[in-house]
Amino acid sequence: MDWDKLRIFHAVAEAGSFTHAGETLNLSQSAVSRQISSLEESLNVSLFHRHARGLILTEQGELLYRTSHEVFSKLAMAEAQLAESKDRPKGQLKVTATQAFGSSWLTPVLGEFIEHYPDVQVYLVLEDRELDLSMREADVAIRMQPPRQPDLIQRHLISVHIHVFAAPSYLKKYGTPQTVADLDRHKIIVYGEDPRPPFP
Repeated sequence: MDWDKLRIFHAVAEAGSFTHAGETLNLSQSAVSRQISSLEESLNVSLFHRHARGLILTEQGELLYRTSHEVFSKLAMAEAQLAESKDRPKGQLKVTATQAFGSSWLTPVLGEFIEHYPDVQVYLVLEDRELDLSMREADVAIRMQPPRQPDLIQRHLISVHIHVFAAPSYLKKYGTPQTVADLDRHKIIVYGEDPRPPFP
């Protein structure tokens, strides 16, 4: 069945005349009439009783109208849902962060995110090692250093100042470094399995 002819038939059945349907569809009355006649010929049934005061659906026309109306209603609903889903995120989102950052900064702000996007199910993975986003180990990774994986989209979220501390007893034993270069001669304890020192 020709989709355009079905659309025109539905408009005619709704309007009750070729003229009013043509105005809705921006088609001439004769063009609408020809399309309906062609549809009737292809189906080998009469869809309308023609009267001087308008059109009345035949029994077959009523059947086709009910079916086409249901189809067009479902299509309109699907179109609205697609538009809404495009503007309103939903689904699963796996976010990874280091254990320290995730528990201290990320966890408190997740409540606001979930309230703003109620259709998103957030899975938080607190992991110090770098996960492989290309293998879908996570969708979003929050890290303190640039990723080693290529072609990842990066966004700056927050500036974190990292400091170096020492116990008085350590400084008494090994001396106080005066420059960054002096740190090469000191015993440094860093965080994580794949640490990068907090200095150049």
